[in-house]
Amino acid sequence: MSATLPAAPKTNRIGLAKADYEGAKSTLCLGCGHDVITKQIVTAFFELGIEPRRVAKFSGIGCSSKTPAYFLNRAWGVNAVHGRMPSVATGALLANPELLGIGVSGDGDTASIGIGQFVHLVRRNMPLVYVVENNGVYGLTKGQFSATADVGSTLKGGGANDLVPIDICGLAIELGCGFVARSFSGDMKQLQSILQAAITHRGTAVIDVISPCVTFNDHEGRRRATSTPGTTKSRCTRSGSCRTSTTRSPRSRPARSGTSPSPTGAWSASTPSAATTTRPTRTRSSRPSTGAGRRRSS
Repeated sequence: MSATLPAAPKTNRIGLAKADYEGAKSTLCLGCGHDVITKQIVTAFFELGIEPRRVAKFSGIGCSSKTPAYFLNRAWGVNAVHGRMPSVATGALLANPELLGIGVSGDGDTASIGIGQFVHLVRRNMPLVYVVENNGVYGLTKGQFSATADVGSTLKGGGANDLVPIDICGLAIELGCGFVARSFSGDMKQLQSILQAAITHRGTAVIDVISPCVTFNDHEGRRRATSTPGTTKSRCTRSGSCRTSTTRSPRSRPARSGTSPSPTGAWSASTPSAATTTRPTRTRSSRPSTGAGRRRSS
């Protein structure tokens, strides 16, 4: 009886298997949307046929900034201090313009301590895919509000947020960023197409991905919770799949003019769906950069 040989793994146009684009095992909470974003980054680089050794990964501090360890283990990588990822990425990409840069940050790392660095990175139009894994909380320090937390959100232990959130996409657009997009970690098909477009873009590409925290942002009263009453609940697995279901709302309140209720809260003007992007991919014509707006062909 002849033995059946296992099927050879699928390879991309440069002969690499998908496993060649993966990294270490995730240590994030089970169900975290960040793991799904990681899987989509792996898939994007694999399908585009980009050699991992040509990629430089950058991050700051936070749950999101742990994720570069989970993809492209053959790429270069720098884990910077809190909020300082943009300046480290700027130096590396200016020193070696042949590198293709991807930075992964969080809402605290970008919109709080690192907002000044974020502003100047976008202003310089550095060739970097800048992914913000946005959950509205400081997950590593037990769920305090971040600068993107929605007005009226409450903590598990009580207390409500009365500060207006910073809109990362709105800020990037105001600064003249040539590629700005917002997506949701549960919408894998949309996120995949956005990532591939961002990787091939010349200059800074900002992607704000709403990624609900299943540990500190999963209770009634949190506008970006995965189980907000009357919205879609999403739980994601480490394999990259998400399960969604609709939760009941005891009483629905009409949305204010020009908005629609969604897990993404204050940014959801004219949102078509509560579980998808709140703003479509937006591109502008290329603009000059400070010697860095180069995106290499894969």
